[in-house]
Amino acid sequence: MPKGYWVVRANIHNQDEYSKYVVKASEIVKKNSGTFLVRGGKQKEYEIKGYKRTVIVEFDSYQHAIDCYNSEEYQSALKHVEDSSNRIFTIVEGV
Repeated sequence: MPKGYWVVRANIHNQDEYSKYVVKASEIVKKNSGTFLVRGGKQKEYEIKGYKRTVIVEFDSYQHAIDCYNSEEYQSALKHVEDSSNRIFTIVEGV
């Protein structure tokens, strides 16, 4: 069964508020057997530019990645994202 991945590109404009999300999301991801593969760090953008942070999370399956995102707990954590960042959040199936 192919793994599932969260791929997130973000610009954060309120670090204090976004940090609340990071704490909650980290717990939720761990609870749902997710593993952070990329969490910020150095990056070099090519072609389309404009996002300063990239996060990639691996899940056991594509469905687990979707289920974690749609969970009540994660949806509640997203309230800290609304006014603290601009993001592109994609769930993709691995090969």
